Amino acid sequence: MLRSRGLRLTAPRQLVLEAVYRLRHATPDQIHAEVAERAAGINITTVYRTLELLEELELITHAHLSHGAPTYHAVDEHQHAHLVCRGCGSVQELPSPVLDGLAGELLDGRGFRLDIGHVALFGLCGECGTTRGEPC
Repeated sequence: MLRSRGLRLTAPRQLVLEAVYRLRHATPDQIHAEVAERAAGINITTVYRTLELLEELELITHAHLSHGAPTYHAVDEHQHAHLVCRGCGSVQELPSPVLDGLAGELLDGRGFRLDIGHVALFGLCGECGTTRGEPC
């Protein structure tokens, strides 16, 4: 993909992409920490620039799963939404077919194309809901 756009697969680009795949859902700081364990000379600015490039190439995408930095994850054939627990902060993947009805309704009724990969639903996971006496 990089070569077809006239770009090289540099060591930092490869390390950042591998970290995104390994961590599954991670902020730029988490990715930087992972990359720094393997190559101490890569700074946070390089990580941000690399994330932007990889997203432009549609190899990764991001979602806003909290009030902080975006969370990056790999783009694959299984697009998904995110279930974010307000109790423990866990993130679970929700397969896109679960939202197909909503996506279809939005498209038909409003001409709106839902970007499922950016969808985040907030609530309490089963464990946190049970410990707080609240159903999920």
